[in-house]
Parts: sequence; C-alpha cells; structure tokens
Amino acid sequence: MQNSTVETLIGAAVVAIAAGFFIFAYQGSGKGTAAGSYRLLAEFDNAEGVSIGSDVRMAGVKVGSVVGFDLNVENYQAKVTIEVDPALKLTEDATAKVTSEGLLGSKFISLEQGGAETLLAAGEAISNTQGAVDIWSLISQAMFEKNTSGTPPEPQAQ
Repeated sequence: MQNSTVETLIGAAVVAIAAGFFIFAYQGSGKGTAAGSYRLLAEFDNAEGVSIGSDVRMAGVKVGSVVGFDLNVENYQAKVTIEVDPALKLTEDATAKVTSEGLLGSKFISLEQGGAETLLAAGEAISNTQGAVDIWSLISQAMFEKNTSGTPPEPQAQ
C-alpha cells in the first residue's frame, strides 16, 4: 500500500508539471494573451527573424506580442498583427521597427510613440515602419565593394 501512494503522488506531480509547461507554451505562442489587449497591424519590407510569439517592446519593456504573420500579396510586404497592452495608447504617427537584442540576438518589434493627438484604434495599421536590417548583406557589401572612385588604390609600404 505504501508503494501505491508514493507512485500516485509522483504521477500527480508529473501531470501537474506537464500542465504547467503546456500553459507556458500556450501563452508564449501568442494564443493565450492578456485580457483586454487590442490588435494593431504593421507592414514591413523585411520582417526576417520575427514570428508569432515574438516580443513587442516600447523603451525596452515588453508591451505585447506578435499574434499573426502573413504576406500581403498586393505589395509583397510582411503583414504583422500585434497585440498590445490596453494601457498603451499609440498615436497615428507611432513607429514600429524590427530590431534585435544585439548583433546575433533574437528579433523583436520596437514601438516608438509619435507626437500626434489622434490615437490608433483596435484593428488599425501603424503606417511608419522600418524592416529588419540584413547584417550579412551589409558585411558582404563592405567586404566586396569595388573601388568606385576611379583612382587606382595606393600602393602599400613594405
């Protein structure tokens, strides 16, 4: 009888831990979001590294997450749906940009407040956006850029 009780308690602990991981994964996926939050749209020319569940931050503080990600076939831009804290009131000239946590860090969307008086309503689009910078193409361009000044390179001293 003693073994049966211990096994039952261990089984219950395993089920509780599994349920905790499931809840954590569900909230991290963007499906289980905060009550009262509202959705906004933003289109980026390059949203590389951003996916459903990515953070939306303002001044370094997480204020929401990405809940939808699609391609706009009319203008071939990434259409991103974000869900933000209801306490955050963005103006119509707010800015959204894809940025990273350092050179090789994960990508997130950074919001900056504008100066207009008109607020964005739920479902409206942030029109001022800046896509992700492709660091590898910048490095490649700097390394392999030819001398375009028209003058030959100066000889190096030996």
